[in-house]
Amino acid sequence: MSTNENKDQFRPENHEHDHFLLTTVVGSYPKPKWLNRAKELYEDPDHDFDADDWREAKDDAARLITQEHERAGLDAVVDGEMRRNEMVEFFAHRIEGYEFNGPVKVWGHNYFDKPSVVDEVEYDENWLVDEYEFTASATDRPVKVPITGPYTLASWSFNEAYEDDEELAYDLADLVNEEIEKLVDAGARYIQIDEPALATTPDDHAIVGEALEHIVADIPDDVRIGLHVCYGDYSRIYPEILEFPVDEFDLELANGDYEQLDVFKDPEFEKDLALGVCDVHVAEVESVEQIEENIEKGLEVVPPEQLVVSPDCGVKLLPRDVAYGKMENMVQAARNVEAKLDEGTIDVDRGTAAPADD
Repeated sequence: MSTNENKDQFRPENHEHDHFLLTTVVGSYPKPKWLNRAKELYEDPDHDFDADDWREAKDDAARLITQEHERAGLDAVVDGEMRRNEMVEFFAHRIEGYEFNGPVKVWGHNYFDKPSVVDEVEYDENWLVDEYEFTASATDRPVKVPITGPYTLASWSFNEAYEDDEELAYDLADLVNEEIEKLVDAGARYIQIDEPALATTPDDHAIVGEALEHIVADIPDDVRIGLHVCYGDYSRIYPEILEFPVDEFDLELANGDYEQLDVFKDPEFEKDLALGVCDVHVAEVESVEQIEENIEKGLEVVPPEQLVVSPDCGVKLLPRDVAYGKMENMVQAARNVEAKLDEGTIDVDRGTAAPADD
C-alpha cells in the first residue's frame, strides 16, 4: 500500500473537500476530575469502591473522551489514555522483568515511579488490546493507538539486568511487535510509537531505527505506523530518521514557533508529516486563523497528501476546556485549509497565498 493510500483509508465518507488533511491527536487528554476522585476511593481501604466500580469509572471516562474527540471533529480518535497513569509506568507494570522500588524525584516537586529492569523482559499479558477494543466499540471513527517505544522504555528505567540499554531496547522492541500483532488482529490500523527519549539522546537514532525494524516485522502494509518525537534539536536526527520504517513522523514544532521547520526541507521530507499546530504548553486556545497559518507552514515541507494535523504533544496537562477548544479549532482550521487548497488559493510549493488572477 502506498503512503497516500495508507493515509486515505482514514478519509471519512462524504468528506466535503477534494483535499484531505488527516486530523488526530498525539494521545493523552485531561482526565475528568471525577475519575481522579474515583481512583482515590478505589485505593482507600475504608471505602467499598471495588475493582468493578473502578473499571466502570474508567470505561465511562474513556467513552466520554472518545466522544469528545468525535464532537471536536477529529478524523482519528483516541480515548485520551484514560486508563494510563504514566507513559513508562503503565507498560512496565505489564512486562515481566520490571519491578518498582518507589518514586524518584525528576524535577522541582515532581516525582516519577521509575521502574527497574531486574530480569530478562518477557511478554506476560495484553497491554492495550482491551483498551483498543473498548474504544473502537464506542466510536465509528478510526482509533489510533499510542504505545511508548522500546527506546524510551529502556532509557527511562534503571537497567540492572542487561549489558546495556541497546540490548534491552531490542528485547523490548520484540515485545512491542508482539503487542502490535495482537492489536492488528483486533482490528487496529493506526499505531503510534512514542519515543520522547530520542530527542534527549539524539546520537542513539541508529538504535531507535533498529528497534523500529524489530517492531514492524511482519506488520501488514495497511497498518499505519507513526513515530512521535518531541523537543530537542531535530537537526541532530535529520535526515537519518527518514530511514526509519514508519509512515509518519509526528513532530512538536509549534512550541518553538517553527524555528526548526527548515531542518526538514533539505533533503526532501519523504514521509508523511504529522505537524504539531497547537502549543500544548500554552493554556490558551489558538484562533482558527492562527492554526491555519501553522498548518500552511507544513506545506513548505510536504505536499498536502503527506500532511497530517495534530497538536504538538499530549494535552493532558491543560484545562479540559482549553484542550477541547484547541482540538475543535484545529479541525476547523484543517477544513479551511482544505477548502483553500481546493480553490487553488494556496501555493503548495511555498505554503503561501497564491497570487490573484489578473
